[in-house]
Amino acid sequence: MRVPRNLEVLKMGAISYLDALKLQEKLASNRKIHKIPDTLLSLQHPPTYTLGKRRTDHNLLIPESELKRIGAELHYTQRGGDITFHGPHQAILYPIISLRDIGLGARKYVENLESSMIELASLYGVKASPGKKCETGVWVGDRKIGAIGVRISYGITSHGLAFNIDPDLDYFKHIVPCGIADKEVTSLRRETDLVLPTEEVIQDQLISCFARQFGYSNLVWKDAASILSDNGETE
Repeated sequence: MRVPRNLEVLKMGAISYLDALKLQEKLASNRKIHKIPDTLLSLQHPPTYTLGKRRTDHNLLIPESELKRIGAELHYTQRGGDITFHGPHQAILYPIISLRDIGLGARKYVENLESSMIELASLYGVKASPGKKCETGVWVGDRKIGAIGVRISYGITSHGLAFNIDPDLDYFKHIVPCGIADKEVTSLRRETDLVLPTEEVIQDQLISCFARQFGYSNLVWKDAASILSDNGETE
């Protein structure tokens, strides 16, 4: 009989990229020493472009000096993957989990992230699938609906996935999304004929899809203030 697994879920609302990064780093350190259980951050960011550790600046198609004019930030990260956009009306999940404890390798971990977004899209009659060779993320035909960029250090994950509910797709025109040229970016709003519920409902559905794909039987919902306090981030 399989032992039930708990997942602590922290709903952050809208939070800056740097604040979320700082929190991830603290939580990952605590997860490594078994101070906390597997944890999932659910959030949104203000308009932000991020580059992975390969530093593919050439895939940013406008000068950095122009970013402020369009209301966006740029940050360099230690995750895998190429340039991507995070912004309002995306569902973003950052899992801080121990792959060793759940017996997953890196490839299967990424496949489960893809499956979480594919399952969510299917709830709205949208047939999504993993990318073809060298195409990361989740796609509806040749249109990308979900991005993945992860970091794994000592078996502990951080960063994660971003699923497009209804973001301003014009922001994607300023980059080569995930380094893949001549491909469109899409959203759940564009791909479904169904009336969408609130974004909070969709984010909660994505959390449930994630929990099913990774075999978590019990979700423990925690408020942001308690986690920030526990991790010394209150000042």
